[in-house]
Parts: sequence; C-alpha cells; structure tokens
Amino acid sequence: MIANKLKRVWAQGLPTINGWLSIGNAFTAEIMAAQGYDSLTIDAQHGALDYGQVLPMLQAMRASGVVPMARAPWLEAGAIMKLLDAGAYGVICPMVNTPAQAAEFVSYVRYPPLGQRSFGPTRVGFAAGANYGSEANGEMLALAMIETREAFDNVEAIAATPGLDGLYIGPADLTLGLSNGRLAPGFDREEEEMVAAIRRILAAAKGAGIRAGIHCGTPDYAARAIGWGFDMTTVSGDTRLLAAAAGSSVRRYRELTGGIAAAGEKGAY
Repeated sequence: MIANKLKRVWAQGLPTINGWLSIGNAFTAEIMAAQGYDSLTIDAQHGALDYGQVLPMLQAMRASGVVPMARAPWLEAGAIMKLLDAGAYGVICPMVNTPAQAAEFVSYVRYPPLGQRSFGPTRVGFAAGANYGSEANGEMLALAMIETREAFDNVEAIAATPGLDGLYIGPADLTLGLSNGRLAPGFDREEEEMVAAIRRILAAAKGAGIRAGIHCGTPDYAARAIGWGFDMTTVSGDTRLLAAAAGSSVRRYRELTGGIAAAGEKGAY
C-alpha cells in the first residue's frame, strides 16, 4: 500500500505542517491540497460538513500526494472506522481524557490482533493500493487530543498507551479547561501557565516515545512550537485563511479608493 509520508518524515527527525479543512467542499479541499502541506485534516467534529462531503474531499485530495487525515466527531467506533474506510490515513480523536479512553481509541484504528477495527475498506482499499488489509496497522495514525483538565492530569498515562502514535493539543478547549473559563479560548497561547501546560504535554509525548502536535493560528507560533520539539503543527485552516485573504483584499481596496463604501454598507443589497 501507499506509505504514510508523515511517519517517514518524522523518522528523519523533521517536522511537518498540517492544514485544516472545515468547509464541506471537494474543490476547497483540492485547492488546499495543492498548496504544499504535508497533511490535511478534515474536521468532522466542528466542521461545516458531514460524511457525504468527507468522502469526495478525500478523493479530491488524492492527486496532490498530501497525507489525508480526519478529526473524528467523538470517541465512537463507527465514526472513526468509517473515516478510515473512506481514506483517512490518520485520525485525531477529540476529548480523550483517560488511559482507558486512549486504549479504546487505538483499538478502533487497528485491525485484529492489535485492535477491533472492522474490516471493510470500501474506498481506501482502492485508494491506498494493494495489501491494505495486511499493512494498514503499520501506516494509520492514532492521535489523541489533550484538551481538558482531566486529560491534562492523566497526560503521562495517556501517552503511555500502547499503539498510540501521538498527542495533539487543542489550545482553545485546553485553555478553557485549565483556567475554568477565566481565559478566553483561542490559539497561540502566551500566558505562562498555558505555555507551561503545553510544554508538559509535549514532554509527556516525548517521554513515551510518541509524536506531539499542536493547533496554531500563525506560522510564527508554529515555528516556536517546532523549536520546542513539536513534530506536527497545524497552521490555521480554510475558513480563517479565506476570511483573512478576503478581508485583506477589501481593506486594501478601501484604502486605494478613499474608503468608498457603496454597496459594501451593511444592510445594503
């Protein structure tokens, strides 16, 4: 089968950049896949999409050679296995709070005897090439999200879960959970307490010999995270990038035309 490029790059001691897809559209996915990311993750948890859109998005990404991944809606066997059968080469699972949940998650990603994944690679059996059934256990990635107080308290035990490939930090939920809502959710944390928490999660992953990933809002913060030792950084996503580019274009237009509002006034058609 086609090898998982992320595993090969990480084995060389190099970091990777991941993109994020929240718009349920194959053309958007195809455009993002052509931009040079190492991997792209379809957000089936918070994204504006469903499984009927996930599958054509994975198909649209195939020609680029980018590693296709997905964030599962939840720790649920059917949803995770279906994402893998559709063609995802890795699953990021949200809200993994205990070692038992981490072990459960891993079991859904691996075929027996390493797990309990049901065999039925409907699309991926074609897309990934020959011998998928016998080689998939060694190529699929299982990344557990650490984003709650409970998960943080259990992070070393979660990281030690056999078969888990990595920890992935969701800074927004982690900030809410660790500060009890005192700090607003968001990426690129600068607070001492949050930087310390992020680095503890990183240390737990490294101590267990697995990978560490983090969701970032900017390339600058991602570069800092790589400097700390992260293996994978997600740098923004389709919705934020589209909004930022469109907003920048409109602002520049207003500057050059003297701030003419015309039909741009709110409420006007």
